[in-house]
Amino acid sequence: MLNLLNAIPRELILPPANLFLLILIGLLIRRRRPRAGRIVAGAGLALLAVLSTTAGASLFVRPLERMTAPLRSPERAGAQAIVVLAAGRLQEAPEYGGRDIPDYLALARLRYAAHLQRLTSLPVLVSGGVGARTTDMDTDALADAMATALREDFGVPVKWIEARSRDTAENAAYSAAVLRKNGVKRVLLVTDAMHMPRARMAFEHEGLEVVSAPTMFFGCQARSASSLVPSAEGMRRSWYALYELLGFAWYRLRLG
Repeated sequence: MLNLLNAIPRELILPPANLFLLILIGLLIRRRRPRAGRIVAGAGLALLAVLSTTAGASLFVRPLERMTAPLRSPERAGAQAIVVLAAGRLQEAPEYGGRDIPDYLALARLRYAAHLQRLTSLPVLVSGGVGARTTDMDTDALADAMATALREDFGVPVKWIEARSRDTAENAAYSAAVLRKNGVKRVLLVTDAMHMPRARMAFEHEGLEVVSAPTMFFGCQARSASSLVPSAEGMRRSWYALYELLGFAWYRLRLG
């Protein structure tokens, strides 16, 4: 219940929920102040339209992705291990016998981690507990599903599984504890490009030397007329980018 209550304010301050609230406020105040109500509701509607396009989302995606860069020559990075961070899950996937599997974002991270492992032959650590938004504590850890996918689908061995963390800060803290016990100080950190600035900050705060290994860059994709058309993907990118920008600001305050 605590996790559910903690998630509610976060959803309300991010699009599209915050924009629907803005529109609702405009409609409510329109009775007493018609002009002000129209302006507020119109602004909410306009922002909803803009942030629903991939072109509008890029206004927030690009600043995040400029904080990192694709990894060049990973075999010469001097890393001792690969750390890949969890994302989400698809629960009770029927095609996999009802077990949980990594979602498409986690799968993209795993694919890149597998690519890096074949280039470097480094040991792999997967990190992710049940997740802060999961209310069922009996749910299997995200890291377990990730390790299964790496082994069965990509043929990549997994040396360590960190299955206690609930967020990025705990990913870093618990992973660092495992790695230090095994003499690992420098890692290739795998996550998506928008998440990398916050993740790198957390891992460096734990005393690890981090070589950023980001994947899934959206800001540099070619533009087309369809980028101006509202879509679910446009809103997803806007939501995620704003979530990461807020998270990055919070981690800077929290971690100093």
